[in-house]
Amino acid sequence: MLRWIRQQLGFDPPHQSETRTIYVANRFPQHGHYVPQRFADNRIISSKYTIWNFVPKNLFEQFRRIANFYFLIIFLVQLMIDTPTSPVTSGLPLFFVITVTAIKQGYEDWLRHKADNEVNGAPVFVVRSGSLVQTRSKNIRVGDIVRVAKDETFPVDLVLLSSDREDGTCHITTASLDGETNLKTHYSVAETAVCQSVSQLEALQAVVECQQPEADLYRFVGRITVTQHGEEIVRPLGPENLLLRGARLKNTKEIFGVAVYTGMESKMALNYKCKSQKRSAVEKSMNTFLIIYLGILLFEAILSTILKYAWQAEDKWDEPFYNQKTEQERNSSPILKFISDFLAFLVLYNFIIPISLYVTVEMQKFLGSFFIGWDLDLYHEESDQKAQVNTSDLNEELGQVEYVFTDKTGTLTENEMQFRECSINGTKYREVNGKLIPEGMTDDSPDGSTPHLIGDELLFVKAVSLCHTVQISYDQPDCLVGGGDPFSHANGFSSTHMEYYASSPDEKALVEAAKRIGVAFTCCNGDTMEIKTFGKSERYKLLHVLEFDANRRRMSVILQTPSGGTVLFTKGAESAVLPFATGGEIEKTRLHVDEFALKGLRTLVVACRHFSPEEYDDVDRRLNAARTALQQREERLQEAFSYIEKDLQLLGATGVEDKLQDKVQETIEALRLAGIKVWVLTGDKHETAVSVSLSCGHFHRTMNILELLQQRSDNECAEQLRILARRIKEDHVIQHGLVVDGASLSLALREHEKLFMEVCKNCSAVLCCRMAPLQKAKVVRLLKTSPEKPITLAIGDGANDVSMIQEAHVGIGIMGKEGRQAVRNSDYAIARFKFLAKLLLVHGHFYYIRIATLVQYFFYKNVCFITPQFLYQFFCLFSQQTLYDSVYLTLYNICFTSLPILIYSLFEQLVHPHVLQNKPGLYRDISKNSLLSFRTFLYWTLLGFCHAFVFFFGSYILMGEDTTLMGNGQMFGNWTFGTLVFTVMVITVTLKLALETHFWTWMNHFVTWGSIAFYFIFSLFYGGIIWPFLHTQDMYFVFVQLLSSGSAWFAIIIIVITCLFPDVVKKVFYRHLQPTSTQKSQPRSRSLVSCQQSVSNFCRREI
Repeated sequence: MLRWIRQQLGFDPPHQSETRTIYVANRFPQHGHYVPQRFADNRIISSKYTIWNFVPKNLFEQFRRIANFYFLIIFLVQLMIDTPTSPVTSGLPLFFVITVTAIKQGYEDWLRHKADNEVNGAPVFVVRSGSLVQTRSKNIRVGDIVRVAKDETFPVDLVLLSSDREDGTCHITTASLDGETNLKTHYSVAETAVCQSVSQLEALQAVVECQQPEADLYRFVGRITVTQHGEEIVRPLGPENLLLRGARLKNTKEIFGVAVYTGMESKMALNYKCKSQKRSAVEKSMNTFLIIYLGILLFEAILSTILKYAWQAEDKWDEPFYNQKTEQERNSSPILKFISDFLAFLVLYNFIIPISLYVTVEMQKFLGSFFIGWDLDLYHEESDQKAQVNTSDLNEELGQVEYVFTDKTGTLTENEMQFRECSINGTKYREVNGKLIPEGMTDDSPDGSTPHLIGDELLFVKAVSLCHTVQISYDQPDCLVGGGDPFSHANGFSSTHMEYYASSPDEKALVEAAKRIGVAFTCCNGDTMEIKTFGKSERYKLLHVLEFDANRRRMSVILQTPSGGTVLFTKGAESAVLPFATGGEIEKTRLHVDEFALKGLRTLVVACRHFSPEEYDDVDRRLNAARTALQQREERLQEAFSYIEKDLQLLGATGVEDKLQDKVQETIEALRLAGIKVWVLTGDKHETAVSVSLSCGHFHRTMNILELLQQRSDNECAEQLRILARRIKEDHVIQHGLVVDGASLSLALREHEKLFMEVCKNCSAVLCCRMAPLQKAKVVRLLKTSPEKPITLAIGDGANDVSMIQEAHVGIGIMGKEGRQAVRNSDYAIARFKFLAKLLLVHGHFYYIRIATLVQYFFYKNVCFITPQFLYQFFCLFSQQTLYDSVYLTLYNICFTSLPILIYSLFEQLVHPHVLQNKPGLYRDISKNSLLSFRTFLYWTLLGFCHAFVFFFGSYILMGEDTTLMGNGQMFGNWTFGTLVFTVMVITVTLKLALETHFWTWMNHFVTWGSIAFYFIFSLFYGGIIWPFLHTQDMYFVFVQLLSSGSAWFAIIIIVITCLFPDVVKKVFYRHLQPTSTQKSQPRSRSLVSCQQSVSNFCRREI
């Protein structure tokens, strides 16, 4: 029990060793004192709260807000000492704010719990006690044998034991992990592959030893020991044996695997970052402003307390005849009296800190977030998906983005490849109607009329049709991509019932193209590959597959031809194949590859090598020795591959187009014009990533592309960074682009962050390739924590993007074809990358200007509210007498002035949405939190003080010197004076907001004039009745008397005009002499559409 408690507190982590030992089917050794290792359960937790910690954790987070904590202190002070106002005036608004916020955040977390429960409660089948038992995903334990059927996702990280195939292989897609929708092949060891029934698995005696959980998706080191007939057989395990949680089983009826990593220890979960509370730049500015206003409050309270005691230094004011002190008051401590008076003044002026600001901001964010979901421009009709908001706290942050970090596959591209061109023996060809047509010829030319290929052309197409790891499915005749059969041609065969699955989208596109041309890959059964060349069947024996890896950047197959010869076919990146070619049209092919790349095509070079029987025997021996090595297996395989893949005969090259999503290039260009830098972070190969960056406009042809690739040491990396920094300074090029790979990035971030950041900031576009998920998050954090503190946005579609989505200030998930991890963990979700432009340039712009004005206006109207109260103390001997009635104190922010600013913050538009999209440069006007700068804040604060002085002294001058204002000669009292000041204030602050409003709707008119009318009606009703539950009737008939005075009406009009006229003059002056880009666009925007059309366009609901 003590050990368990220590583990829960984090003092005694469960994993003490570097490896874990897993007994398959949890068949633990019976002899000795075996103590099983403790492993995590299989629950996935993405939620933030539990039912036990919600109240304390949520209260802690809310009271981190300065205003909430401040009002809690004020409320406690009001409870403890005798203050001028009731504790209800502070306690009720505070309770309302805390409750509304807690309900909102609790609801959002409940949605996360609901999603988690769906995952954790999913039904799964495990082998227990000799039978197949159905249970829930969360009940899977490490060591359980799990059965997964076709098209199901893996509920844990599994080591593959067997499949329905004789060779023990299975095929999976990892769309939710790395965005790739293509098929990948995984293997089981021969000793377990034969265990295809539950009874055989129950009898299996095996132990898996592997490393402890780590986040790297592509690394797994272990071994399995199988006991057969008393003999222990040890086999190595690698990434090809591990099935990751979140991947999906395809083209395989069922598999059995043993659970090795469960729950939050699975590789997918380890690549999630802990959810942290994201706070927008506006909220941080609000906290800064609140601290300043807290300083103003303390200054006013201290000054009032000091002046009170200075005034009471004279006996006649200390104890006047009409207010004699009690004996207890005379004997009380001066220090305690000073503190008590200070706290009383603090309570009297506390309304300068606007707690209702947070309520209004929460409501504005919550209600405003619906506009994103209602916007039909963000609705994707093909997939029937609308934009969704998972966190409304960051709406205004969409208008402050400076860096966008985007995934490539599935985010910028559709991940759909199409064969375009090829180069064969130095001649370029293109595909036209299922035929290869040489450059310069047309389909109807004599040379292009025959479908048959000869010589080099035929060998090239055969190489493309055989050099791959593509699998074939025959049982899905209606599931062909696009709903049709692109392979049925007059070339002698039909493929209606056949579908290809590949580990690479390029491979699938090339095999499909070869089939259209006439060389069809028709069968792969164990070690046999069959193709049909224009209807004639040919069988090849598959001897070896030299798998693709990131270092070699090529893959090969060794085949025995129908004639008995042995041939090696190789395909890979240009830089990985051409250096090893000794024959063929090398230079011509190199030029063609460059031409393909300039068109944005993904290029592969194809070559071959023929072996004599003696050479093949040597190759076979080397490969078998390397593959069975238990020590340094990877290094020995690399040596063997290098020995085999040399002296190549170059056959040609291919050009495949990765289809970009619609309007990606226009979107990236719009973001660039808006001053936003775009970084592409992808796990793809260098060449692929660069070609897509060029085709989508991320890199321009005129850019100077800098490279930081394949750095092996810290010193080498630092030297290369210095060279790049010098080149940027010396090259007189307007724009630079940087390409960096994952390995070099790790070195750069280790000790050379500052130098790396200097290079990056001078580049217009940055491309990071071969990135692990946590590396993506590290790059985002690097920018986020740099001295400039830029606002970052990350967008992706796969589970490998979750870490960077959670790390960035704003995270956006793309609703991809498979997998919802990115969407579940994002702040916003959209169906296509192109929607990002409107989300930022329109919605972000509107949200920011609305909330910026809301924040400034709230501080302004509260300064107007409390400053007359402070000035009034100079005229009442600092007796802490209130200027306003307590009902007016409570309702000022809740009723009289709340709705106009709320409606403004929901509907205001400085310019029309079409103009914002057509002129991305307008986004720069609001960048770097410009509308909440200290200068703007100071302007609104000083304006509030000026208006407050005009309210107070304007009313005082009118009523001072015993002026008779009533028709019967009576004079006004102090409550009438306070009510006059309050009336002028309500009218002025409401009309001030009306001056700030550019976009008038019927709702703006209703709440603006309705708020003023409501104040008058309420005051007449409140002062016209004697309320039995009130202790005093100070306001009885006061408002009626005030309105019956013509002089009071004259004063109200004069004071309001005096306050607002200078503001009108200033606006006209600045608009004509120093207009901003936004103001220049306003007249044009008004002529585009009418006000009514704009409202319907922006606020329309989904049909």
